Amino acid sequence: MAAERFDGVALVTGGSRGIGLAIAQRLAADGARVCITARRADALAEALATLPAGRAIAVAGRAEDKAHRLEVLDRVADAFGRVDALVNVVGMNPVFGPVVDVDVEVARKIFEVNVITPLAWVQDVLADERLGFASHGGSVVNLSSVTGRTPSPGIGLYGISKAAVAHLTKTLAVELAPEIRVNAVSPAVVRTVFSRALYDGKEQEVESAYPLGRLGEPEDVAGAVAFLVSRDAAWITGEVLTVDGGLMAAGGVA
Repeated sequence: MAAERFDGVALVTGGSRGIGLAIAQRLAADGARVCITARRADALAEALATLPAGRAIAVAGRAEDKAHRLEVLDRVADAFGRVDALVNVVGMNPVFGPVVDVDVEVARKIFEVNVITPLAWVQDVLADERLGFASHGGSVVNLSSVTGRTPSPGIGLYGISKAAVAHLTKTLAVELAPEIRVNAVSPAVVRTVFSRALYDGKEQEVESAYPLGRLGEPEDVAGAVAFLVSRDAAWITGEVLTVDGGLMAAGGVA
């Protein structure tokens, strides 16, 4: 039954809206206890209200801050006593335009949040012996993007960072096996506030490039993540699962 698919504890960063919240909701529906994190306390409180009472907690803060990560792990240890799945969703893309025009300091910040921060979460969860991540057969799922496979106009640096996330995923999968599985999901354009600029005002035109005839929904990505953290994926690690409505197969660009 779906409610028994994943009965462990999941930690989801970037969980106040969009893909992150959809993942938290799906895992909770599958039986998980969930901790969500995000920067804004008000948005996080609204998100928490959509999750099962008594089975979810929320901790506000910046994912790239060490103190915030340690606070999250303290709260999870107190509330649930373990972590079984770490889902790294948090990311940023504050610029649009050619890579050569991006301010170098902004580029550093994008890599800090999109690449270094997922690695830092993995390191911190592993280091906290209270959580038993390795001994429980933990699972990590990172959020990559099809823009990491094929250059996309205007969001090139974001794509470069997501290509790094894909390679980080494969590298960690080899290094952390057999105790921990590490995979990623790689979406195309998903209907969220984060990606609205890629389709707003031209939705039909954008959708026409997708063989399945529509943009992605957060729930599409959540379903893929739910599979990857479940026992159904027990022999899968080091994979970057494309969730794109057939866009890449058709030679499209996000």
